[in-house]
Amino acid sequence: MHANDKLVPSPSRDTQPHWDGLNEHRYLLQKCSDCGKIRHYPRPVCDACFSMNVEWVEASGHGKIYSWTITHHPFHPGWKGDLPYILVTAELDEGVRMNAQLRGADPAALKIGARVKIDYELAKEGLTLPVLRLAE
Repeated sequence: MHANDKLVPSPSRDTQPHWDGLNEHRYLLQKCSDCGKIRHYPRPVCDACFSMNVEWVEASGHGKIYSWTITHHPFHPGWKGDLPYILVTAELDEGVRMNAQLRGADPAALKIGARVKIDYELAKEGLTLPVLRLAE
């Protein structure tokens, strides 16, 4: 299997601005134009007020570890060469959570609340994915 055999997300009409931002190394979040709630993952309707009016705002790119797991078994053959890897749920400073692989960290050094920052990796032509790194 090659890296191109990995399952990767497919942008949709509602999520395209998020993916465009990633390609520009910017992490964009949706903000409800009516009630102001920031939400993530991108979706067409605000879960607080049910408005469909949305704007995109750039995240600070920083947060803290909410939880993590170390993956030893691939959910798809395309990921077998990456094992083991650390998958982190991070709570961003904007108050929403995201999931991404953590790069360059010793698993023994991980702790809930440790500061992380978003970084970017090209998954394939035209698709950049976020990864996390421990903040310094």
